[in-house]
Amino acid sequence: MTDPERRTQPRDLAAARLAASWLLSYPDSALLSKLDQIAAVVAELPEPTGQPLAVFLQHLNQTSLRQMQEHYVAIFDMRRRACPYLSYWSDGDTRNRGAGILRFKQAYQDAGYEVSDAELPDHIAVVLEFAAIGEPVTGDALLCEHAHAIGLLRDALTKMGSVYVHVLDSVVATLPAPTPEVEERMAQIAATGPPGEQVGLPGFSIQELHTIGARR
Repeated sequence: MTDPERRTQPRDLAAARLAASWLLSYPDSALLSKLDQIAAVVAELPEPTGQPLAVFLQHLNQTSLRQMQEHYVAIFDMRRRACPYLSYWSDGDTRNRGAGILRFKQAYQDAGYEVSDAELPDHIAVVLEFAAIGEPVTGDALLCEHAHAIGLLRDALTKMGSVYVHVLDSVVATLPAPTPEVEERMAQIAATGPPGEQVGLPGFSIQELHTIGARR
């Protein structure tokens, strides 16, 4: 039985978030090449984060890549109620969303990260990757600020009967209670204006997290 104290360990939270980041990305050959490594990491996680990911991995291993790709597109790309872009839940398709996306990118830049153009910076997979590998207080602040959106996404996946709800169950289990330090960082992020210069992000090495490998 897993020691319940382990759920609070930063290494476990980072590993769970990075695994979830991979699994919430579009399923392709790159993901398939990482499955054994991801499964090895998931097997070592405490139950609240590891068990839901293990369920998802079992389904992934029993389903063809084409079926997973079709399901991913049908759930995340074709239906707004399961939108994976966190700023959409607060700003919708309005002009305010552009500013919301810039706030994510500015937060990464301020922490010394550059975001690639492969995905918008408010995509939940990108936020989880940053929270796992980047500056932890900023990562927690972004997740706390958008905890309601993450919860709504999980509820939508539940109602739609999507296997991806298991990944969201793990993500929700990693959400921190906002400490004073995190609350201060949330306020700083909210007060930050659009950056004067936009740069993109390099890939990341995560050998310290059981060599899952950087998602991009």
